[in-house]
Amino acid sequence: MQTVAPLWLWGFFVAVVLVALFIDFVVLKKQGAHEVGVKEALNWSLVWVAVSLAFNAMFWWAVKDTSGDTELANTKALEFLTGYLIEKSLAVDNIFVFLMIFTYFSVPAAYQKRVLMIGIIGAIVLRSIMILAGGWLLQQFHWILYVFGAFLLLTGVKMWWAAGQEPDLDNNPALKLLRRVMPVSQRFDGEKFWTVENGRRIATPLLMVVALVGITDVIFAVDSIPAIFAITLDPFIVLTSNVFAILGLRAMFFLLQAVATKFHLLNYGLAVILVFIGAKMMLIDVYKIPVLVSLGVVVSILALTMVISVKTAPKIERHES
Repeated sequence: MQTVAPLWLWGFFVAVVLVALFIDFVVLKKQGAHEVGVKEALNWSLVWVAVSLAFNAMFWWAVKDTSGDTELANTKALEFLTGYLIEKSLAVDNIFVFLMIFTYFSVPAAYQKRVLMIGIIGAIVLRSIMILAGGWLLQQFHWILYVFGAFLLLTGVKMWWAAGQEPDLDNNPALKLLRRVMPVSQRFDGEKFWTVENGRRIATPLLMVVALVGITDVIFAVDSIPAIFAITLDPFIVLTSNVFAILGLRAMFFLLQAVATKFHLLNYGLAVILVFIGAKMMLIDVYKIPVLVSLGVVVSILALTMVISVKTAPKIERHES
């Protein structure tokens, strides 16, 4: 798998991720279990977006410095930005499912942060493996691009069809399997994953939530990773844009949690984006849609969906006491 990124930039990327995880697990851990407010979530969301854009600027400079080709650097930086935006957009669907899982298990707001932090670690590891495997497959078998494209088309249609329906966790196969293989307590025990009841060591509902969040991310990664391969086959861009989108997932969750009802049509927009990307991938040998056009289409669909969502958001009636 070929990449334009110099070796030192791989090391720099790893260092940035490790520092980010250190901040999440060590520095923020000192805050203890607490409910993340909108202001805190907004501030951290802006921080992660700024870090991602700064890294893209570093990537642009590294490509230009190594190749001496400004046009190549512009193209690669644009591919990163488009991939990042697509992954960030598709992560919204993850967030709505996470919100449903937290609501179903009545997870106290103070404990949600730890679940998402652990979920981020698992997502980075699993997606890295899937990206490397996917990149190798595409290098060996070009026709897999058509398989990915068809899969994204079907996924987009399915997402549109299911957009207005409430997922049924009671009949979720993963949840049924988890309950079958391990006894689960009916109560939380702080942020612990295991507790002792009647002399037996059993799982707490928080462990079930972490497991479901991990399974959900793997399922959604099957959609999102092929989507970015439609933008670029450079493994560095695919991996870094994915990881930077994931690093901001926790803050974005708490931010969208507060305004979820205002963006009730967002899944329809994401469905259209998946169909567009699937079509782009299937047409790659006939006509290669420019990256700038792809970026414009994705931004336009998201902006239009969000505007229509806000204008048609259901009004919450206020009862005077």
